[in-house]
Amino acid sequence: PVQRCRSPREAAFSYPHTRFAVVLSYTMPAFVIERDLSRCISCQVCVRQCANDVHVYDIEDDCVHSQDAQCVGCHRCVTLCPTHALSVQRNPLAFRAHANWSDQALRNIYRQAESGGMLLTGMGCDQPYRIYWDHMLLNASQVTNPSIDPMREPMELTTYLGAKPERVAFSDGRVETEVAPQLRLDVPIMFSAMSYGSISFNACESLARASREAGTFYNTGEGGLHPALYQYGANTIAQVASGRFGVHLEYLNAVAALEIKIGQGAKPGIGGHLPGEKVTPDISATRMIPVGTDALSPAPHHDIYSIEDLRQLIYALKEATGYAKPVSVKVAAVHNIAPIASGIVRAGADIVAIDGLRGGTGAAPTQVRNNVGIPIELALAAVDQRLRDEGIRHRASLVVAGSIRSSADVIKAIALGADAVYVATSALVAMGCHLCQNCYTGKCNWGIATQDPYLTKRLNSDLGAQRLTNLLRAWSLEIKEMMGGMGLNAIESLRGHRDHLRGVGLNQVELDTLGIRAAGQ
Repeated sequence: PVQRCRSPREAAFSYPHTRFAVVLSYTMPAFVIERDLSRCISCQVCVRQCANDVHVYDIEDDCVHSQDAQCVGCHRCVTLCPTHALSVQRNPLAFRAHANWSDQALRNIYRQAESGGMLLTGMGCDQPYRIYWDHMLLNASQVTNPSIDPMREPMELTTYLGAKPERVAFSDGRVETEVAPQLRLDVPIMFSAMSYGSISFNACESLARASREAGTFYNTGEGGLHPALYQYGANTIAQVASGRFGVHLEYLNAVAALEIKIGQGAKPGIGGHLPGEKVTPDISATRMIPVGTDALSPAPHHDIYSIEDLRQLIYALKEATGYAKPVSVKVAAVHNIAPIASGIVRAGADIVAIDGLRGGTGAAPTQVRNNVGIPIELALAAVDQRLRDEGIRHRASLVVAGSIRSSADVIKAIALGADAVYVATSALVAMGCHLCQNCYTGKCNWGIATQDPYLTKRLNSDLGAQRLTNLLRAWSLEIKEMMGGMGLNAIESLRGHRDHLRGVGLNQVELDTLGIRAAGQ
């Protein structure tokens, strides 16, 4: 028999004298937990593994009950149940169909009517906007342009990020032109900004170790750099955000590159907030703020109100580090992103990082995440074309982020004009994340988006680093395979080569914005 586990509402009326609290809510549970009683042995693994108190052991009945309303759908209990007795399903309960008033719209109103507060969420936009990666197809060689077998011929994925000279002068076989500082990537994929505080130390260490192993870089986010991670400085990009948390001279000089964070795709135009309960002594020391205090990042940098102000900060950072490191500027993909990026390049940035609408986050207002910004595919195409039209494309590298889910997305981004990509959500998934979108609660059952010592130990940094390294290796192999199929043996030959892309199911305006032709043309 399969037990339909009760929600708090059901339990309160069915068992008025039990420990279940009465919760009168118009919001129905998002998930339904089913327990196969013929398999359940009441081992209480699910009870111990769930930080949301979904499963409760009844010592008198020697059985485990579950509260549907508490479940966030992280699947931790299902994954670790030794007898595979659990199943988590979406609640089949549906409201009367209405084209305008969707189920989600009604639930949001119920929640806000009960709380009187702003709705928060984690991860990236989950709305059904068009995913342009899925409407672009790659080219392949056939008769006149032979393909290349990556198993037998060398394939070059090495990528250099930084400003390039307009032309290179040689003398006696040597390069005379001075070249700006560059980041050398063995694979055109980096781990995007995730701060210590929004994710656990073990997650940060996993990213750092995988970056060193794979020959790429990870980004500290706006939370500073834990002293134990300084040893990975050669593979670290240090962020300088509006709150300036953890920013000091040693921090700036310990890393390979610097990044000024202006905005992020999940919440363009607003600041960040790390709740005080996440500010442990370690995070306090790293961010240089008191223990238990909220870490609030202002929406703007209070010393940047123009391109000239941005230029001043870029060169202040360059001067502080002896002009030895490239400086990146990260912005969200918004309307008019092309002229914004042009101004950033002219301000002296060596790298422009653009974060799209679907970019992830630890916490963001739901309505901002779902309704502000534009998809990264459109932003990338517009920025690359604008910089080419102005003749300044060589003066900065382009790095894009915001829902890079596979090696196919990577190669399409490079064909659209990117030099490299940032991945964050994909990296978290590789470490065990199940996208329950409740990162802001600090109750991550997988030990990633939490500072609870009982939970953080669930993520082993050895295993996390290995899984991340495996992911990058697997994607690299697939990228080489697709490049070989196109008759290309170097990633440099693909960059901005939009003739290798064709659109399917796109209208003419979208094709023109992306700078590609329709399939069959």
